[in-house]
Amino acid sequence: MEKISPQQERRKVTGLIVVLTGDGKGKTTSALGMTVRAAGHGMRVCIVHFMKGSLHAGEFDGIKLLGPKVENYVMGKGFCGIPGDKSSPEEHRESAQEAIRLARDKLASGAFDLMILDEVNVALRLNLVDLPQVLDLIDKKPPSTHLVLTGRDAHSDVIARAHTVTEMREIKHAYVQKIEPQKGVDY
Repeated sequence: MEKISPQQERRKVTGLIVVLTGDGKGKTTSALGMTVRAAGHGMRVCIVHFMKGSLHAGEFDGIKLLGPKVENYVMGKGFCGIPGDKSSPEEHRESAQEAIRLARDKLASGAFDLMILDEVNVALRLNLVDLPQVLDLIDKKPPSTHLVLTGRDAHSDVIARAHTVTEMREIKHAYVQKIEPQKGVDY
């Protein structure tokens, strides 16, 4: 049997579960920062967007610049129930269920070092996906795959399974001051 050095032991990969939640700005942005960091280390990344999709966001084009190490799937029909939402709750649920199936398949493939489920916490709160489905993704992820779940109002059971939880808290926001969202900063 080969002996493992202390340096090798410290480098052992433990796939972390990271939850980025709260009512403040920066949850998806933080996850995308992790994407850039992982790609910089030559790691494979898969991002599944559960809610975004009806409006173009700059990150979709920015992710393409990272090349073949990052796969990006925009599965949502936009934010459910907001002004201007043209999709029915059933259509939102159907697209979120497709996103869950895709995420399950991508995780099971073992091909990714980092998997991001963007806005999955919101999809769960809106009953577009079910708690057992999300917990199953967490419980069945490969041991060395890092899993990031973003979106406000993370469920307490999701938080309990996480290694790292960060809550973004709004202190002040330009939108409250009647300043429209700004390209490159907000979308």
